[in-house]
Amino acid sequence: MKSLVKIIPVLALLAGAGCDNMNHTDQNVLGGAALGTLGGAAIGAAAGNAGAGALIGAGVGAVGGYVYDRDKYGN
Repeated sequence: MKSLVKIIPVLALLAGAGCDNMNHTDQNVLGGAALGTLGGAAIGAAAGNAGAGALIGAGVGAVGGYVYDRDKYGN
């Protein structure tokens, strides 16, 4: 678990570096997925399964980011 905690910031840095050429829809979906993953992992850890919480949170966050983008930009 300790090695996983050390690797997460590195993965976040690498994922953030690839956002330069994204359009606003891609950025909102990715941002929603990232926030959903963090929230889902926290809730999942409290419930006993951080991995499942992170996966569920990522999916819900990605959908939420897409819905937010459609509402904001109306495409």
